[in-house]
Amino acid sequence: MTSDATGTLHTDHWRGIDANRWMVEEIETTQGVRHAFVFTTDGFVTAVSSSMDRDGAEKLAAACSAMASLGRAVAAEHGAGGIPSHVVYELNGAKLMFRGAGERTYLGVITEAVIDPALVAHQMTTTVRKIGEKSLSSAERPH
Repeated sequence: MTSDATGTLHTDHWRGIDANRWMVEEIETTQGVRHAFVFTTDGFVTAVSSSMDRDGAEKLAAACSAMASLGRAVAAEHGAGGIPSHVVYELNGAKLMFRGAGERTYLGVITEAVIDPALVAHQMTTTVRKIGEKSLSSAERPH
């Protein structure tokens, strides 16, 4: 772990996240998308757009991980199980959308309140396919 001139601590984890920024650069250019991020089922950020600060990305990844867990539980009880294909939360002034992007991994975006959700969902699917679900998969962490 090292610190920069501002005293901010940096870990190898965040250096890896910075190196993975290419994964979200294209979806970030979709009309209405403010931020894009990739996170794991256990709430870790693996890629984040340059427009989002680290603290915000970590909080959002943790919250989305909890929501995804709830979705998996509901799907197991009332659906066919597995990772929810697309999740949309309408917030005051924004939308939060995320979808499965690989094994134990999700792609998420924060958008403007008024967007074309079909366009954003399509771009998210295209991004996942382009990067490859295998590349986006996350190894299971020991408990």
